Amino acid sequence: MDTSAQSDITKLLIDLSDGDQAALDKLIPLVYSELRQMAARYLRREAAPHTLQTTALVHEAYLKLVDQKKVRWQNRSHFFAIAAQAMRRILIDHARTRLSARRGGSEQKIALDDGAIDISEERASSLVALDEALERLAEIDPQKSRIVELRFFGGLSIEETAHALGIGTATVIRQWRVAKAWLYKEVTGEG
Repeated sequence: MDTSAQSDITKLLIDLSDGDQAALDKLIPLVYSELRQMAARYLRREAAPHTLQTTALVHEAYLKLVDQKKVRWQNRSHFFAIAAQAMRRILIDHARTRLSARRGGSEQKIALDDGAIDISEERASSLVALDEALERLAEIDPQKSRIVELRFFGGLSIEETAHALGIGTATVIRQWRVAKAWLYKEVTGEG
């Protein structure tokens, strides 16, 4: 995305924060494609099949984003950082619902343009375990937790993550490495 489009998104987000609802109509076409790419990255990490679809994930996350009255949008990076968090919450809720359902229950697949996929219980369990470990990491080191959320769930680059958090790229690289190792140990139980 070119610098002009990024600036346009930032201006529209600020206008939306200031109560300009017309900005929302202009914002949708500018962010929709990138939200779809983000959702697709999330779902590619899931083991197929998964009942949640890219389109459904984008729409659900988008509704959560634009419905937030308390958020004072700062810029494009801030918007996509919050989008990553919203998508993570949606996927975790979906995984928890899947795990709470009776084993072997009937699953309905709905085919849309990008196909339906159904999350396995094993994958749902792994996703929930990762989320719980990430919550523990947030208690110990919130910045590392946000880095993981932005990089893993949001698919942001090192540079985008640094910009969203207002820190240097070297810090992101170092903390990303440490956070991944810590999470691996937490999830696998290996020392």
